[in-house]
Amino acid sequence: MKAQMLSAGVIPVRFFPDRRRYLILRAFNYWDFPKGVVERGEDPMDAAIREVEEETGLTDLEFRWGKGYQETAPYGMGKVARYYLAETPSGDPFLPINPKLGRPEHEELRWATYEEAMSLMAPRLKTILNWGDWLVQRSLEEQS
Repeated sequence: MKAQMLSAGVIPVRFFPDRRRYLILRAFNYWDFPKGVVERGEDPMDAAIREVEEETGLTDLEFRWGKGYQETAPYGMGKVARYYLAETPSGDPFLPINPKLGRPEHEELRWATYEEAMSLMAPRLKTILNWGDWLVQRSLEEQS
């Protein structure tokens, strides 16, 4: 059996005056959350935090929903993507230059509402977004 390659990323959420939004990134025609390969010996959560900084410049992640995660089913050549949920209350995301590529890894980023993100993402990511949005919604209901 072929070993799985693990990627780790974060569903970044921010609370704007009108509503909550999720940070999504586009590479070619594919929208995703910031994520990347977990290096040998690296903790997956540390990899997820590193990838967010490398791909968006954001460093203020608050894992207020804990360290739980959701994973995609295997795709591609047996790759699995693990996502954590974190609030990023401040900072302007941007697309830093990847030194290996000489350009950013993505062409675009945007703060999307749940509905916008659902309309842009592949089916395997819709379950990830549903999980994250459910956690956010549940915490908002508990606060009120």
